[in-house]
Amino acid sequence: MVVGDVTTGTDVLVIGAGPAGYVAAIRAGQLDLDVTLVEKDAYGGTCLNYGCIPSKALITATDVAHEARHAEEMGIHADPAVDMAGMVSWKDDVVDQLTGGVEKLCKANGVNLLEGTAKFDGENTARISHSGDGQGSETLEFEHAIVATGSRPIEIPNFSYGDDPVLSSKQALDLDSVPDSLVVVGAGYIGMELASVFAKLGTDVTVIEMLDSILPGYDDDLKRPVKQRANELGIDFEFGYTASEWQETGDGIRVVADPAEDVAADGGAEAVETESLELDAEKVLVAVGREPVSDTLDLEEVGVETDDRGFIETDDRARTNVDHVFAVGDVAGEPMLAHKGSAEGEVAAEVIAGEPAAIDHQAMPAVVFTDPEIATVGMTEAEAEEAGFETVTGEFPFHASGRALTTGHADGSVKIVAEAEEGYVLGAGIVGPEASELIAELGLAIELGATLEDVASTVHAHPTLSESVMEAAENALGHAIHTLNR
Repeated sequence: MVVGDVTTGTDVLVIGAGPAGYVAAIRAGQLDLDVTLVEKDAYGGTCLNYGCIPSKALITATDVAHEARHAEEMGIHADPAVDMAGMVSWKDDVVDQLTGGVEKLCKANGVNLLEGTAKFDGENTARISHSGDGQGSETLEFEHAIVATGSRPIEIPNFSYGDDPVLSSKQALDLDSVPDSLVVVGAGYIGMELASVFAKLGTDVTVIEMLDSILPGYDDDLKRPVKQRANELGIDFEFGYTASEWQETGDGIRVVADPAEDVAADGGAEAVETESLELDAEKVLVAVGREPVSDTLDLEEVGVETDDRGFIETDDRARTNVDHVFAVGDVAGEPMLAHKGSAEGEVAAEVIAGEPAAIDHQAMPAVVFTDPEIATVGMTEAEAEEAGFETVTGEFPFHASGRALTTGHADGSVKIVAEAEEGYVLGAGIVGPEASELIAELGLAIELGATLEDVASTVHAHPTLSESVMEAAENALGHAIHTLNR
């Protein structure tokens, strides 16, 4: 493509090269469409550069150090020194390898790559502004467009990410030294994952949450082991408060938190305190959620509508209210998950190419990389009953798993929800070691319409964590071997 004040054309314009956008672009290229992918920052988007991958790298690294330091019961005595700058450098190497791979894959599949910022300026045209002095801009004509601009951290009043002690999740992942103390605002999945990382590095961590429990939206039996583990790590919690301001002190900062109003908490709110809190710390991490990046696109020029939160509404083919414009990933709404965005990206590309594709969220897994991990797929027991199913459940605790015991991590369990008469698997929730990996088997069971008998009669290798899935299915059928049946 020629950079400058020119007009070029493409079959498919993809805006944003995160997991939703680059997957859409690659799939469209595989389907012999002419594709142009525009990215203003870094290939791989937030997930590969500032979110999923770097956070999991630091979670793994801090787990190594923490487990070595606390392995006395295994007969291991160690006190590893943590080089935070070296840890971050290793994390960056992992990120660079993956983002470089994305760029190579795009080129190998015939995707035209453009660095710049895209804005719509007509029904079938977009203006691409290139970064850098003298780079100018160009007009791109397209037959179809896929919006994949993702999301960004939500800022709260008086806590600007431009202020040195105030950290977004992105900034927290780039610290070159371990803070002595940290206030985390928000006990959702980002807040809880990073609170655990820094606690394991020796930071004094306090979490402020406006609701009365951690991880809103997850069942109590899933998050109970996570809260217990957080307490063991020394993480303090202040529920029923919202951060209102921060002030500099001689030794750091002081975060002021006011009582939350109209708390809509899991399981019902308790009365909150009436006095404000003052919490001293070196840094404050704000992790109260993410918002869609849709306000930079001039969507009105192409006629695409958003809801009152800025999300672009789509149908099960990722199509917006404008037939030739699609939206995928975080900008298209909940659940804001990288793998959900990738799945939507493939569907959008296939629909544009005339393939019979549609999005099915029924077997969409969700994972929280806390300690222990949480993973869910399909319906909870309550959701299944609300949908009219008569249900049966099976559960297997990890403390009855030989493999879990040999890892030193035996907290949590596997729970399966099934339809009572025929035994079709409807959903599952896992909290425990490698929950993020184990959930895939149950997602496949839901996708294939498998029954409890199918899962239970599949021979699982021993000793493995995956046996716990089989045992949970057997428990639902009333013939588990290694736990008491209900």
